[in-house]
Amino acid sequence: MARSRALKFVCLVGCIMFMIATTTEAAIQCNQVINTLSPCLYYVLGTGALTQKCCNAVVGLNNSVSATPDRQDLCRCLKSTASQFSSRNVALAAGLPGKCGVNLPYKIDPSTNCNTVK
Repeated sequence: MARSRALKFVCLVGCIMFMIATTTEAAIQCNQVINTLSPCLYYVLGTGALTQKCCNAVVGLNNSVSATPDRQDLCRCLKSTASQFSSRNVALAAGLPGKCGVNLPYKIDPSTNCNTVK
């Protein structure tokens, strides 16, 4: 159960990355995001260090999509996932992009209005 919740939280981080990417391909599904961001799991849970593998995953997701509808769909996934976790876990996930050198033009938060994501 805890691992399932943790993996959903990792999905939160992945959704953030997709919302700012730049391709017109269809976004990958949340389960793909979870798998891709699995190296970030322990960091986001607060039980491990931030690793280069995690940052590589964050950067890769950031570079993978950009179509507005795809980013908005992923934002919805982000909101749904974030609502299941503590503010501490959300804060750790929100800090990942900056720590990995990715600049997000919006706040990572369960209250993000996904309809305004471009």
